[in-house]
Amino acid sequence: MIRFALLAMLIASGWRPQPALAARDNLTVGFLPVTCHLTCPVTDFATRTSQTTRFESRRYTDYPTMAEAIKTGRLQATFMIVPLAMKLREQGIPVKIVYLGHRDGSTVIVSTKLKTVRDLRDLRGKTIAIPSRFSNQNLVLHALMEKQKMAPDDLHFVELPPPDMPLALRTGAIDAYFVGEPHAARAELEGSGRVLHHAKDIWPGFVSCALVVHEHLMRDHPAIVRDLVRGVSSSGEWAETHRTGAARIAAPYYRQDEKLLRYVLTQPPDRVSFRKLTPTDQDLRLIQTTALKMGILRHAVPLSDLLDRSFIPARISPASIADGVSDP
Repeated sequence: MIRFALLAMLIASGWRPQPALAARDNLTVGFLPVTCHLTCPVTDFATRTSQTTRFESRRYTDYPTMAEAIKTGRLQATFMIVPLAMKLREQGIPVKIVYLGHRDGSTVIVSTKLKTVRDLRDLRGKTIAIPSRFSNQNLVLHALMEKQKMAPDDLHFVELPPPDMPLALRTGAIDAYFVGEPHAARAELEGSGRVLHHAKDIWPGFVSCALVVHEHLMRDHPAIVRDLVRGVSSSGEWAETHRTGAARIAAPYYRQDEKLLRYVLTQPPDRVSFRKLTPTDQDLRLIQTTALKMGILRHAVPLSDLLDRSFIPARISPASIADGVSDP
C-alpha cells in the first residue's frame, strides 16, 4: 500500500514514468585487413556512440572462411571480392551487392631481386600470388597477360591470404603478388618489393570488393541495411578527405602499423579512392564477362539477382567523427 501511495503522490506532482530506451540494433559486418574494406572499421568506430544501429566489424584473414560464414548464416553482411560474391549467387546463396568498398587500391609488387622486370612478360616462369582465384586481381592479371600476348601457363599462380604475401616475397617463396593495400606497400617499405603496376594504371576505376548483404536481412530488416549502406558511404566520404585520421582509426582494427596505413592512403593520394562507390551495371558486366571467359563462373547471373542499389542514399555526407582522430 505504501508503494502505491508513493506512486500516486509522484504522479500528482507531475512525475511521469519514462519509457525504456530501445535497445540498439546490432549487426556484425565482416572485413579483411585491406583498404578495400577500410570503411568497415571506420563505420564501426563511427557507430560506437550511435543510438540506432551499432555495426561491429569482424576481422577475417582469408576469403574462404568468410564465404563459409556467409553460407552458414553466421554472417549476414560482409565486404567481399566481387567475383566470389557472384560465385556464391551462382551457387544459390541469396546474397546481393549493395555498395562498393573502394576504387583502385591494389598493387602488383615484384621482388627487388628481379631488377630487370618491367612488365608481366618479364615474369615468365615465375610464381605470382593472388588472394583468390575468385579475386578481381586474378581476372585483371589474366586480361593483362592476354594483352601482352602471354600464354595462360606463362606464370605460376598461387593463392595466399593477403597478410602472408609480404613474408612469402621476402623469403623467396614467391616472386611477385597482386593484392589490395596495404599488403603491397608493406613489402615496398621493407625494401623486399617494388611497385610493378598500380591497379588504377591497368584498369582505371578498378573494383576489387563490394559490400555484400544476405537477402534475408534485406527483407526482414531493410532499415538496418539502409543504415549500414548510409554508414559505409558516409565513412568513405569522410576517409577521402581525412586520410591520416582514417589510418589512425583502422590501425587497431587491422592490427597494423598506423604509419603503413598512412603511407598507403597518402603516397600517392589517388592510390585508393573512397568515392564513386555506387556499383554500375558496366562494372559488374565487365567482371562477370571476364570471369565467364576464364571459367570461374559457369553461367551469367542476371544483374537483378546480383545487385540492389535501392539502399544507397541520394545524398552522401561525411561521417561524424570525433576531432581527436581528424587530420590536423
